[in-house]
This record gives sequence, structure tokens and C-alpha cells, in this order.
Amino acid sequence: MTTTGVRRPRALFSGSLRRHGFLPETDPLTAFPAGSEMAMLDDLGRDLPSLLQDRGFRRYCAALVLPTWPLHRTRAADLPQLRLYYVRVGFLASAYINQVGAEPAPCLPRNIAVPFASACALLQRPPILSYAGYALYNWKRFRRDGPIALGNLDTLQNFVHLYDEHWFILVHVEIEAIAARILDAIAKIHVALPNDDLATINAALFGIGAAVRDQTQVLRRIPEKMDPSLYYKTFRPYIRFFDNVVYEGVDQAPSNFRGETGAQSSIMPMLVAFMKIQHRSSILTDHLADLRNYMPREHRSVIDSIAALPDIRSRADRDPYNEVLDAMAAFREVHFDWAHEYINRRTDDPRGTGGTPYMQWLEQLIAETRAARIR
Repeated sequence: MTTTGVRRPRALFSGSLRRHGFLPETDPLTAFPAGSEMAMLDDLGRDLPSLLQDRGFRRYCAALVLPTWPLHRTRAADLPQLRLYYVRVGFLASAYINQVGAEPAPCLPRNIAVPFASACALLQRPPILSYAGYALYNWKRFRRDGPIALGNLDTLQNFVHLYDEHWFILVHVEIEAIAARILDAIAKIHVALPNDDLATINAALFGIGAAVRDQTQVLRRIPEKMDPSLYYKTFRPYIRFFDNVVYEGVDQAPSNFRGETGAQSSIMPMLVAFMKIQHRSSILTDHLADLRNYMPREHRSVIDSIAALPDIRSRADRDPYNEVLDAMAAFREVHFDWAHEYINRRTDDPRGTGGTPYMQWLEQLIAETRAARIR
């Protein structure tokens, strides 16, 4: 019992989330042990951008003998290697299906499909490279004692040699690192709610707003090192959805999977759940709900735990509550601007890499976020 007679709530989630956000608890593994059968995947990953320049890339891939992840290796200690396996083989699968300069392949060959689907089943996720593999598990720090921030980061795997792709991924990594401050503030609010500790609640809400605005500043940096035409033509095609793809040796029926998209990040869904924002039910919100299936299982669990918290709207003052909503809307507005600049003005296809009509979707989310403000 606390000194006030109110029982202290159990921890809402692990301390790791409050330190690293939705990034791994420890920095991602950068390579498999030298001499292990898995080490060939590191070589393949390093060579992938060059291999993709060759018209015979698919023939080369179909002849590869890939190591299969051992089904008995499911302990927590094995997770960093399993994630790296998912990154390396996931990039290979998307490269095979969506090779630039060729029509999308109708099937993923058995030698890639079987080991990839098996590893994804262990991770409880769909068998396609998603945001987790493209961003959350795909970075390293130059200085391990330095921040998880631009200037101290590089990627582990890419589709192209252009630094533009590195930059695109690493902007998202820093945004994810900042999310640790949001999760820490939510954890403080969880403790303060039973005591009606308004000062702590309001201060934590202002902290969330400040963190989201810092994320927005990072997102604004996209054009510094990413050319719109290069993004659209060179590496965006590789993260597109799979449309009617047969996974040989896994399922003879064609499958559809959503490609990598920032909408698979857990940050905004977490904030929507925490702020209890009511988005109008539509095909777009159905897409949003489906994208949760592409998040890591443990992240979906965190969002569910946050959604179960009491409504903060009636427990907080107007200004700090509205500050969070305004910051969220500002972030979405920058995202909308970049979606228009980098994608929409270059194509008539309304679908993003995740297969959603993203421009209409983003406009709806912005309007409904601002509409939730306390007047």
C-alpha cells in the first residue's frame, strides 16, 4: 500500500519499452557468428544491391541453398539471431518478387518461401518484409555509447546502394527511439491515475506532446538526404505489397500481403489507443486494423494494455490534453506532405506500399485527431 492508502498499480509494461520504445531491448545483431551456416546470409545481404542490377537475379536466387532456421531455437536468447534471419531472408523475398525493371514475380520459389514462412511463423507474423524488418531490426550505432539518432546510425541491409534508402530507414529509427519518452510518460500516468495526481498527469501529457513534436522535427528532415525521384523509382518498389503470390512448398493458393509501411509502426496506434480517439469506421480504418497484424506480437500486446487504461480526457486539464492531439495532428500533416511529394504527385495509383488509399486515409486521421480536442 502507498502512504495514501491507495494500492500502487502493477507495472504497465517492461522497463525496456521506457528506455528503447518499440526498438529491440538491445541493439540488433549485425552479423551471424563467423563460420556458422547462417553467415552466408550476411554475404548475400551485403551483395544484394549489386545482385539486383543483373537480369539473371531471379535465376541466381532460385538456385540458392539457404540455411533453415532450426525450429527448436525459440528461446529469448535466440531472438536477436532470428530477427536478423528475418531481415536477411525478408529482403531477399521482396527483392525477388519486386525486382525493379521486371514484372512482379507470380511466385516465391520453394528454397526461399519455405524457410522464410517457417521463420515468420515462429515470430507470429505474416511472411513478408514489414516495418519491423525494414526499420526496427535494421540498424546499428557507430558509437555504442552514443544516442540512437541520425549521425550515429547506419543500416544493416538495403535494396540499393544509394544513401537515400539508408536515410529513409534511419529517420524512422530515430523517431522510434524518441517514442521511449512517450511510453515512459504513459507509465507515469498509469501510476498517477488511482491517486488522481493531476500534476503528474498534466506534466506527463506535456511530455508526450513534446516528444511527438521532436519526432515531427526528425520527420521534417526526410528531404535532407532523400531525393523524391530516386525514392519512387529505385527502392520504394521493393517494399510494395505482394499481390496474388504463390509461396511454393507452403501454399498453392495465391496470397496477398501488405508491404512495408510506416503505418505498421506502433507509435500512432498506441497514442490513438491512449487518447481514446474515435476514428470513423470505414474501409480505411479496416485497413488500419489489419496493419496491426504486421506489428510484432509483443507490440500489439502493449497497445491492447494501453487501450484498457481509463479515459484520460476527463482526468486531465484541457491544455496538456490538447497539446498531445495538436502534436499528433502536426506529425500526420508532415507525413501527408511527404506522401504527396514523394508518391502521390508521381503516380495515379492511390495505393501505398501497404496497399491502402493513403492520401484519403491520412486526411481523415488528421481531421478526426483535431476534432477530438477539448473545446
